[in-house]
Amino acid sequence: MQKTMHAIRLTGPVTPYQLTVTDVPVPDVRPGWVRIRVKAFGVNESEVTSRKGQSSPDFSFPRILGIEGIGIVDAVPENSDLRPGQKVATMMGGMGRAFDGSYAEYTLVPAGQLIPFDTDLPWETVGALPEMFQTAHGSLTTGLGLKAGQTLLIRGGTSTVGLSAATLAKGLGTTVLSTTRRPQRAQLLRDHGVDHPIVDDGKIAERVQDLFPDGVDAALELVGGPALPDTLRAVRPGGTACFTGSLADQWTIPDFNPFAVIPIGVRLTVYGGEATDLPPTVFDHQLRAIGEGRLKPAIAKVYHGLDQVPQAHIDLEASDTPGKHVVVLD
Repeated sequence: MQKTMHAIRLTGPVTPYQLTVTDVPVPDVRPGWVRIRVKAFGVNESEVTSRKGQSSPDFSFPRILGIEGIGIVDAVPENSDLRPGQKVATMMGGMGRAFDGSYAEYTLVPAGQLIPFDTDLPWETVGALPEMFQTAHGSLTTGLGLKAGQTLLIRGGTSTVGLSAATLAKGLGTTVLSTTRRPQRAQLLRDHGVDHPIVDDGKIAERVQDLFPDGVDAALELVGGPALPDTLRAVRPGGTACFTGSLADQWTIPDFNPFAVIPIGVRLTVYGGEATDLPPTVFDHQLRAIGEGRLKPAIAKVYHGLDQVPQAHIDLEASDTPGKHVVVLD
């Protein structure tokens, strides 16, 4: 008789209240795939979109959601470099979209997208990190090539990626400007290392240039298409802007005219990475920095048990508390 586990498995679009825990078979290990016992996972906007049935074609029902997770290796195929009992993180690469994800006691993922780590930090802390730190790290390095001594503008600064990018950029030795639409969140930005909080009314380029007349060296765009032209105007000639996210849920610019949108000499890139873009050595460095108090993870709230996932979705959609919503499986 096949062993079963608790999981939240969807057969179609549902409301948060219909994210119910059921018993499903524990996935069998197969060549190239590793089974992990899930200890914690972050809840993400893309999972809300998938729950509503509004995802891109790479997503399909039936599905166990969850694009990231951390846990302990439970079973490995023959000739694996991993060993049972090892702590690992995993994210994206089709997880929770093309194949079942982390809203379960066990998940089966490709061995190539596992990041081994060793830390005494609590599961709830590490569980907040994989997706938001990978995206922030990749945007700053691959997307922007950010260097010490440069200036960075983060558009959409109180998002999980925005707050993570600020802490990572400060650790690199840069001057950070970051935006929020709510004046009362300026202190939150400062707490995460931001030097110049900016209240975003839709047009911030002139205020950035009041601080740095030639513009900033780099800009991370997390708000999306509608904000991008204004963000580009805040970048100096020779500088770079990286389009990584769309908090406004608008990924395109209607009737896009590069000559009208992109200032002369300003470079525009994009970033959308995978687990392989976060090397274990970099993840280990981030974990050590958190343990030593040099890096502050943005955690909004911690939930205990799969039955708390509905509340996590409700809270995430409410957007009342900045930071990552993390579910811990005790």
